[in-house]
Amino acid sequence: MTRPRLPLLRAATRFAALAVATAGVLLTVATPASAALPTGRYVALGDSYTAGPLIPTQVDLNCLRSNRNFPSLVAASAGSSSFADVSCSGATTDDILSSGDGQLGITVPPQVSAVTSNTALVTVQIGGNDIGFSGIISDCAEASLSSPLGSPCKDRYTAGGTDQLQARIAATVPKVTAVLQAVRQAAPGARVVVLGYPAILPDSGYGCWPVVPIAYQDVPYLRGIQKSLNTMLANTASANGAIYADVYTPSIGRDACKGSSTRWVEGLVPQNSAAPFHPNARGEQGMATALLAKLNS
Repeated sequence: MTRPRLPLLRAATRFAALAVATAGVLLTVATPASAALPTGRYVALGDSYTAGPLIPTQVDLNCLRSNRNFPSLVAASAGSSSFADVSCSGATTDDILSSGDGQLGITVPPQVSAVTSNTALVTVQIGGNDIGFSGIISDCAEASLSSPLGSPCKDRYTAGGTDQLQARIAATVPKVTAVLQAVRQAAPGARVVVLGYPAILPDSGYGCWPVVPIAYQDVPYLRGIQKSLNTMLANTASANGAIYADVYTPSIGRDACKGSSTRWVEGLVPQNSAAPFHPNARGEQGMATALLAKLNS
């Protein structure tokens, strides 16, 4: 399986080498002293929202993976006895189950192969690339230039009376199910947590075109698509004996339209070290905090 190169990460790949030379301080997230966190082996599976492309320091250029992403923070806070972060930018559900190519064309083993029988915790953040969300954002941004006050993106994806994006989400259910079943088979005793995706666009209103170039009437539509994706992930996790960690709710008010010192997710032109329309270090830390809170609940 050839891993799809994310359109918004093509430029990121070329500049990632600069991030490797940038010193990054590994952050930790405080957890309650009474927390019963899994302290055994922790394996993180996922796509670029897990990997943290262009967040210093990049420790794997083929997967554009940062050592300040949420799995690294959680592993440090939990005191995991061993830690394997095999998340990779551009990954789909197929890449968790089968080998593929990374952003530099180097073969990446199936992510699930890192899950061993003694694994205590597995996190999974996947599905965005299965519905083509990066390409959707690119297409919608381009369409907004001709109709910034309209809904050119919604019109395109709902032409003919069928919402193509909702159909893609429905088609991803069996794929995520297959991932969770494979994880459970590999590590029957592990706590398996599925994470959703944080808010890219404001949770209300019509966005901030042209800062985030999505046409005003398309913002509610794409917000609904992201919420549908997260709902699907929550329902699929529940149906397969996994825990769901909501990272959308704590990200409300921290979307790409907010100031550079507030936002968790960057816009088309990042003002913090991160790939376009991806979490920055603050967003990764926010997701780590949400995940730890869920594990402690």
